[in-house]
Amino acid sequence: MSAPLEGIRVLEVAMYGFVPSAGAVLREWGADVIKVEHAVTGDPQRGLRQTGLLRVEGDPNPNIEHANRGKRSIGLDIGLPEGREILLELAKRSDVFLTSFLPGHRKRFGIDVDDIRAVNPQIIYARGSALGPRGAEAGKGGYDMTAFWCRAGTAATITPPGTPGMVGPPGPAYGDTISGTNLAGGIAAALLKRERTGEPSVVDVSLLGSGLWSLGHTVALTNHLGQRMEAFPPGVHGSPINPLVGLYPTADDRYISFVMMQPTKFWADVCRHMDLEEYIDDPRFATAEAIAENTELATEILKEAMSKRTLAEWTERFQTLAGPWAPVQDTLQAAQDPQIRANEYIVQAGELELVANPVQFDVKAPETGPAPGFAEQTDEILLELGLDWDRIIELKTAGAVT
Repeated sequence: MSAPLEGIRVLEVAMYGFVPSAGAVLREWGADVIKVEHAVTGDPQRGLRQTGLLRVEGDPNPNIEHANRGKRSIGLDIGLPEGREILLELAKRSDVFLTSFLPGHRKRFGIDVDDIRAVNPQIIYARGSALGPRGAEAGKGGYDMTAFWCRAGTAATITPPGTPGMVGPPGPAYGDTISGTNLAGGIAAALLKRERTGEPSVVDVSLLGSGLWSLGHTVALTNHLGQRMEAFPPGVHGSPINPLVGLYPTADDRYISFVMMQPTKFWADVCRHMDLEEYIDDPRFATAEAIAENTELATEILKEAMSKRTLAEWTERFQTLAGPWAPVQDTLQAAQDPQIRANEYIVQAGELELVANPVQFDVKAPETGPAPGFAEQTDEILLELGLDWDRIIELKTAGAVT
């Protein structure tokens, strides 16, 4: 069975994590993605070895693999006339032009919308930016830490009051990957529009807009009430009016999260699973109002019971628990989660296991592959354009291609 975007070619002129992650999603949806890298330096992301406290030595390097799986790479200096000529030849044969370049650089290199549409009027032009295509700061760059995490509101919202500084993102390319998936979805919609109407679109997604959308419920709520959302201090159970919404420590210092929004519906079942049958008919927990008034007491009862068994023991017991619950897991634990494995949310890509994009078609994991080596498919791509070896050698001698 063919992939949804099979036969679609994407020409990616982008660096780092955000926009390339959109190309990675499109590749897993079946598109042929040609990654244009600078003829000498390549994508700067290739040099990223230190991420927080973690360092990668040698190859494969997850810092480049995550956002570049399955693509083909060509080394091209689009600052040279010969290099730009090759780029435009590729654009003629592409369905999507995908870029992270800032407006000034797009103009400088002659790769803005009008330039690319001059050689391919039907091409979809997709841009990923830090702060959006309009406004006084449209020409400014940024990263997911600045635009997605800090400026859009997440950092301040999850940082408990009184905490110096802010709580940082959980890992590298967090906002980049979310924003890239948004951009891939926009491109897919534009391809459908072109198929139906013949009209190509300019697609824009920004880190700032994606960060705001990710926090959209909170933005609507706080803006309506005129009050900011305050994060709970570390160690706080959870809901002040519902003992079945919160965290409970197990005997082996792990945590289980209960999120049962209708406490009267699930109270008896929780009590049965936790050997607390004596509280099933307790009038203090008989109604939503009573539970709200006695949440502190109920929380202490559940906390003491939860502390008597390990996470593994509770996991076995809670297989039949009706209400939603989950173990609190780090990424190493999540990677071994049987449910994650059963759904093939982690796939093999060359030597590495990578998280697949979250969209599946026909109940199948996407087919993927390793990221290309720098400029690995340069000759292959040039030959596809019809260039002979004499011309390819000339371009290499001129420094236009790698």
